[in-house]
Amino acid sequence: MEFYAEEGKNLSSDNSTLILPALSVGNVGQLAVDLLVASLRAERIGYLDDPNVVPCVGNDAYWPSPPGELALPVEVYESSPDALALVQQRSPVVKGMMVEFARNLANFAAANGKKHVIVLSGLEFGRWRNIDMSSGLQIHYLSSSNSDGTDDQCESQGWKRLPEYDPSQRMWKYLNDLAKNTASEVEDLPYEELGDEDYDASLPYAALFSCLKAKGLKVTCLLCYCSEGDNIPDAFNLADAVSKALGLRPNSSQGNEGGSWTLPFSWKSVYGPPPDMSLF
Repeated sequence: MEFYAEEGKNLSSDNSTLILPALSVGNVGQLAVDLLVASLRAERIGYLDDPNVVPCVGNDAYWPSPPGELALPVEVYESSPDALALVQQRSPVVKGMMVEFARNLANFAAANGKKHVIVLSGLEFGRWRNIDMSSGLQIHYLSSSNSDGTDDQCESQGWKRLPEYDPSQRMWKYLNDLAKNTASEVEDLPYEELGDEDYDASLPYAALFSCLKAKGLKVTCLLCYCSEGDNIPDAFNLADAVSKALGLRPNSSQGNEGGSWTLPFSWKSVYGPPPDMSLF
């Protein structure tokens, strides 16, 4: 993985917290990063080139006015007033290469002075075992602070530790060994015997969590259960969780004392243009 800086810009080691998405159900992690970049007016300082990511290119995702900037597969942003760096990933990882990608991203984070990494992702709603909607949309978390995945700060926010995490379970152990380069990726596993308990360790957030943790970084995964469809409310939910965890005040630097979220320009066409009313 190579970092290419924009002309006249460089990564700052002072921005010690890194936020990034793990691609999953509804692209909720990516949408939440979109919200954070737009609302914090984060500046794009460069992009990451990794052979394990499918190449793509698109229009400027955030601002409508020229000159505009092409959107690339993996971009790096910084919000220096918040001591924050953000990575936005717009295309998927090549099949079978998620652990390698996660290793590369962990090496990048560690080499550039990041101390705390927050991973944002959605989880399949159909696999939510104990549904309790009495408090509305809920955040689940997974942290490297303790061996069992718990974190006092997350608990104080009323979030629940992901119950499916079990560091002693075989697939989590295997993933941990891969992250530490103590296991072979071609090691034979009894795939015909894999069950529900093996599912979570196969997801992108799990690979990122394990590889970042193996580099000695503090990792917090913020997760929400959702379904494919209109996932904008889920994105707000995750972005609000990040704001609470880090004490962010979106748009406060622009004279908005209470702070509020700015919708990225690209969201205007999430579901395409409105229908031609002359048809009715």
